[in-house]
Amino acid sequence: MTVSALLRRAFGFAFVLLGLSVVIFVVARIVPGDPARIALGPLATREQVAQLRQEMGFDRPAIVQYVDYIGGVLRGSFGKSLLTNRPVSSDIAQALPATLELVLFTLVLIGVLAVPLGVLAARWHNSWIDNSSRLVSLLGVVTPGFVVAILLQLFASHFHFFPLTGRLSPDLGFVPDITGLALVDSLLKGRLDAFGDALRHIFLPGLALSAAGIGQIMRITRSSMLDIARRDHVETLRSFGVPGRVITLKYMLRLASIAPLTILGLEFASLIGNAFIVEMVFAWPGIASYGLRAILSKDFNAVMAVVLVSGLFFVVANLLVDLAVALIDPRLRVGAGAGR
Repeated sequence: MTVSALLRRAFGFAFVLLGLSVVIFVVARIVPGDPARIALGPLATREQVAQLRQEMGFDRPAIVQYVDYIGGVLRGSFGKSLLTNRPVSSDIAQALPATLELVLFTLVLIGVLAVPLGVLAARWHNSWIDNSSRLVSLLGVVTPGFVVAILLQLFASHFHFFPLTGRLSPDLGFVPDITGLALVDSLLKGRLDAFGDALRHIFLPGLALSAAGIGQIMRITRSSMLDIARRDHVETLRSFGVPGRVITLKYMLRLASIAPLTILGLEFASLIGNAFIVEMVFAWPGIASYGLRAILSKDFNAVMAVVLVSGLFFVVANLLVDLAVALIDPRLRVGAGAGR
């Protein structure tokens, strides 16, 4: 991918975020209910509600509210939260690392489990391995994440090894204050006890969140491997007596990884949205559960911030996927060079 193409994509993504901000602003304003009344409660007087509306700027024209909000976002301010009575940017900064860690751990689980299972299913096509893998894939795709989360909690409640809620055990006295990621910070500080505790806490939420992604990536990997196995260059390698393991891992898997990598990049962004229910089930203190509470409280500033941050992750993930695919597939670089 050339620099000009990269700049064009980034410019287009900026318009996507701008359009997303307009849509969520309009939707937030047309939803019934007065956020000031919800924040103050039913016992508040009309004067108190009117004063809060004025403080939050809800009494001004909608276009003025939108321009002021976008100006604040460009300065790094998302306004004040009615839910926590703190700056929304502070709430996002506190909650985002937990969700980011959960999403990254989920992606690792998807990559470690889905791709090898897809390769095995394609390698032993129509065998019991292939049939079992397809069954697992189908169950993962059709089963809602919250159902998987509840089933995993029932499983953990019997064996008492995995914690059911939270991110870290409070008696450890450990605070992830370097990167905000508990698994990373525990290793940086040499706290193996905290690392093990964080790993036990994150495993079940990550597994529940990865179920659909594992099924999807496994099916795509299997289909890509079967498609590449019928191509001429693979048949030529077989005719030359190249071992099947070498053909699979060196010549087929690289090309077959393009489609799963694309889906995996998009999965990174969608997992932030899919984490809402999983975070609530496991009491995970992330941005998704924060956004859900903001929606129930009709906290406009917090809702818009969560949506915009999720949209930012989506466009960045798309851009990184394009770069990764261009590095994996030389044909895209050749095409870009020919275009110049």
